[in-house]
Amino acid sequence: MPQLNKGGKYVFGWSLIREDGSIHFPPMAICEYDLAADDRIIIFTGSRITGGFCVTNSRMLLSSKLKHILTDLPELDGSCPDSEGQFIRYKGRYYSWLHLSGDGCVRIPSSALDSLGLKTGDRLMAIRSSDIAFTMGARGPLIEKGVNYPGEIEVF
Repeated sequence: MPQLNKGGKYVFGWSLIREDGSIHFPPMAICEYDLAADDRIIIFTGSRITGGFCVTNSRMLLSSKLKHILTDLPELDGSCPDSEGQFIRYKGRYYSWLHLSGDGCVRIPSSALDSLGLKTGDRLMAIRSSDIAFTMGARGPLIEKGVNYPGEIEVF
């Protein structure tokens, strides 16, 4: 797993947004965050600098100080299939849930991509960011370092 700066964040790889809105997450990220334990993930808007979105699941949130998000936003439990990919504003961020396929792929509706400022063909960097979520970053200094990284960063 490349580390782009000495003492800096590690990255899992690049993920391409395909024509159908699908994104394949790096297997190492799926494993490290134990996302395969559930068939749904929760995404929420990333930072202003990096953009993109963060990826977690209910189990990770329930075991953190952010468990109130699930209490306050019961829509994130995925029990209403029609709400998949629809963002809910909560305390300055937007949250949604997506179905995760067995091979670590999600499909983000075009309306959600628009909300995130993303489009098909964009390349997102999967970044280890905390113990409860990883970031799919779209821009900023870390992404530039990834573009200019002399070693290999795998694309998924």
